[in-house]
Amino acid sequence: LNGSQPRRIKLTAPNINLSLDQSEGSVLSDDNLDTPDEIDINVDDLDTPDEADSFEYTGQEEHTATKDASQEESESIPEYTAEEEREDNRLWRTVVIGEQEQRIDMKVIEPYKKVISHGGYYGDGLNAIIVFAACFLPDSSRTDYNYVMENLFLYVISTLELMVAEDYMIVYLNGATPRRRMPGLGWMKKCYQMIDRRLRKNLKSFIIVHPSWFIRTILAVTRPFISSKFSSKIQYVNTLAELHEMIPMEYVQIPDSI
Repeated sequence: LNGSQPRRIKLTAPNINLSLDQSEGSVLSDDNLDTPDEIDINVDDLDTPDEADSFEYTGQEEHTATKDASQEESESIPEYTAEEEREDNRLWRTVVIGEQEQRIDMKVIEPYKKVISHGGYYGDGLNAIIVFAACFLPDSSRTDYNYVMENLFLYVISTLELMVAEDYMIVYLNGATPRRRMPGLGWMKKCYQMIDRRLRKNLKSFIIVHPSWFIRTILAVTRPFISSKFSSKIQYVNTLAELHEMIPMEYVQIPDSI
C-alpha cells in the first residue's frame, strides 16, 4: 500500500514422517489409526501471508497478456465491406471472347486503356471509327510485359466488340511510338485471329498513320500469308492533314506526342 516492494513469505511445513509400515511414527501404525484426533498443529504458529502480501507468479500474467494480444489481433482484422467488394470486382472484368469466358485484370492495364478509343462515325449510319494509339502501349522492358499484353489484348478485343455495331474502320496511330513499344507480330496476329468473324467482315478500312519502315516491312513480309481481302483494306497515311481529308476528325483523339 505504501509503494514498497512486496514481501516474499516462506512457509515452513511441519516434519511428517510418512512410511508404509506399521512402525512407530508411521501413518499406518496402530497409534495413528486409533487416535487421529491427537495430532495437534498450532495454526497460530504458522507464518502465513495476510491480505497485504502477494505472491509473484508470472505464468498467469503471461497467459493473460497472450490472450489479450490474441484477442486484440483478432479484433484488428478489418471487415470486408460491401464497398470494398464492389471495388475488388471493378479490378476484374469478365468477358466472353470466342464463346469462352475470360477475366481481365483491369488494374494492371489501367495506364494503357487509352490505347483504344472511339473516334466517332463516318458516312451514313453507324459506321464507327476506332482509334488505336500505339504510343500508349507498355514498354517491353517491363518484367510483367507478357502478362500486361495478354490482358490488354483481351481488353482491346472486348472493347472493339462493344464499340462496333455495323461497318467500321480502324485508324492505327503509329507516330511517336518507339520500337520498344511496338506490338509484336505474334500479338497483332493473335488479335486478328481472335476478332469475331462479324468484325473481320465489317472492317472496311485499316488506316496506318505515320507508318515506319518496321511496319511496312512486317506487312510486306506477311502479305503472302494474309487474305487478299484484308490486304486491300490497308492504307498508309503520312500526315494528319491527309487523314483529315479522308475521315471526320471531330471526335478523333490525337495524343499530344503525335
